[in-house]
Amino acid sequence: MWWSRPTRRGLLGAGLALAGCGFVPAMGEGGAGRFRGATAITAPATVDGYRLLARIEDRLGRADAARWHLTVTLDTDESSAAYGADGSIGRATVTGQAGWRLTEGADGPLVGEGRARAFAGYDSGLSNTVALRAAAIDAHERLMVQLADQIVTQMLALGAG
Repeated sequence: MWWSRPTRRGLLGAGLALAGCGFVPAMGEGGAGRFRGATAITAPATVDGYRLLARIEDRLGRADAARWHLTVTLDTDESSAAYGADGSIGRATVTGQAGWRLTEGADGPLVGEGRARAFAGYDSGLSNTVALRAAAIDAHERLMVQLADQIVTQMLALGAG
């Protein structure tokens, strides 16, 4: 039988050890879960800012009664990353930085702050304009997901501490 007595004992022991060390699930009560559904978010009024805001809200939920206020700044840059033998640009990279500040309420004391950095690339050697634009949009969307996930992860670490 695959669920032997020693395995059950080991699993029970691991559970007790985790409980004894103060382990709390990241999104559980009393941990960083305190940010879930209680954080109002202010992001730049741009397409990328909207994507970033939407992803953070996906992770934390929309605030009904906001106890916390998260303010996010965003800076992106696009550059050529690879050149062909004929000098044509074959790849582009979109880099981004997002600074964040978490306060109690809109004007309350600072709870924490941080910075997220990421990049995404796309094939810019496409001859079809529609395909090129779609690739650039997709790279920006992926970049915003990465930045938002880093921000939420940093907030969760803050809440667990």
